[in-house]
Amino acid sequence: MAIESDDDLREVLASDVVAVVGCSTTPGKDAHEIPRYLHENGYEVIPVNPNADEIFGRPAYDSLADVEEDIEVVDVFRPSEEVGEIVDAALAREDAPVVWTQLGIRDDEALSRAEEGGLRVVADRCMKVEHSRLA
Repeated sequence: MAIESDDDLREVLASDVVAVVGCSTTPGKDAHEIPRYLHENGYEVIPVNPNADEIFGRPAYDSLADVEEDIEVVDVFRPSEEVGEIVDAALAREDAPVVWTQLGIRDDEALSRAEEGGLRVVADRCMKVEHSRLA
């Protein structure tokens, strides 16, 4: 189900655990600053980046499949052409009910597949902007 209403967005934003695929170690990059904002605002941010050992004091996982904790939202900071494989990884888990792609990141076919698989989808929106607006 595509999430578009403010009420549905608030419900997703009430989640606690966000796996950030493509979380960056580089301050100043959106893929670092937005997860940092989420971390500072009470979210448990699980970084997924095969090129990092640790981000925000947490071990970084190589892939979504490697994450040991339960996940409530998969937040995607990877190019649109990688969304399909991330959706497949989210569908393979039984604990990742929401896939959120950040601004400018979209693969309608993959997101349709996510919805058909029972996942809720927020597409082409910034989690920080929506949290700031709706909190």
